[in-house]
Formats: sequence, structure tokens, C-alpha cells
Amino acid sequence: MKRLEETTGLKQSRLYELVSEGAFPPPVKLGRASAWVSTEVQQWIADRIAERDGGTPE
Repeated sequence: MKRLEETTGLKQSRLYELVSEGAFPPPVKLGRASAWVSTEVQQWIADRIAERDGGTPE
């Protein structure tokens, strides 16, 4: 979670809010733990950059 927070600049509570709103990739359950798929998070960031720049997300 710390790495995800550092990568996105968002706190855990906000990330889970975005997941519940369908606005952030959901984590993958791995037994009792959860993890995010790095490529999905990187795509989410790329989409935010494209939105900022007025382009279309890839």
C-alpha cells in the first residue's frame, strides 16, 4: 500500500473510495492480502495525464 500511495500520491482511504466509485482499478485478492496490478495502475496514471492534456486516454 505504501508503494501504491507513493506512486499515485493518494492515501489508502481515497484509493478505496475511487475503487468503490469504479474510478480506480480494483485490487486482486491474494488470500488474505490484496495487491494492485502494476500495469493497471500505470494505465490509470497515463489516462489522468491524457485527460489533463486534453487528449484521449489510450
